[in-house]
Amino acid sequence: MQTVVVEHPIVRSRLSVMRDETSSNAEFRAALRELSTLLVYEATRDLPLTELDITTPVGPTKGHTLANPPLIVPVLRAGLGMAEAAFNLLPESQMGFVGLARNEQTHDPEAYMASLPDSLAGRPVIVLDPMLATGGSLAHCCELLSTRGATTIVVVCALAAPEGVHRIEASGLVSSLFTASIDEGLNSNAYIVPGLGDAGDRQFGPR
Repeated sequence: MQTVVVEHPIVRSRLSVMRDETSSNAEFRAALRELSTLLVYEATRDLPLTELDITTPVGPTKGHTLANPPLIVPVLRAGLGMAEAAFNLLPESQMGFVGLARNEQTHDPEAYMASLPDSLAGRPVIVLDPMLATGGSLAHCCELLSTRGATTIVVVCALAAPEGVHRIEASGLVSSLFTASIDEGLNSNAYIVPGLGDAGDRQFGPR
């Protein structure tokens, strides 16, 4: 698995806003949206193109379009904050949804919905989730995608813990991971340290 930590001044700035406990829900959402734009931009750098003939106001030339637009899959609920940014960059794409909730006792993911095409054979997929902590939720999501034929899965997350990175890599399901930071690790409650708290709560308020 290719693991890319995106190093850019704007990336670091927006992630710092997300980490700051004094940031409001609105400030957090705005920073996540902007950060997601930068991360998805990097994650799509090598998408294949198809050449086509177009005409500008002054003459003919060659243009390009995405050869095989990816399916965008935000992991609910926290991934919703990344979906708009990805869709704005990839308006040709379609979007699926996987809903996962973490059991606070076992820290294991529990699925409550999967709205996905029946077949993903030959179709690249970009999975969006702000946090890669234990990796359980993302691994579960990627397994759902794999059972539908997905073989090229790219994960985009705001930040990650080493434990989660190792688990995703060990699954063998993910082609590449793009993140703004790989943090120190997990605490006893399986939260990323220093992290940014609960990404869902920081965006939308406590459940």
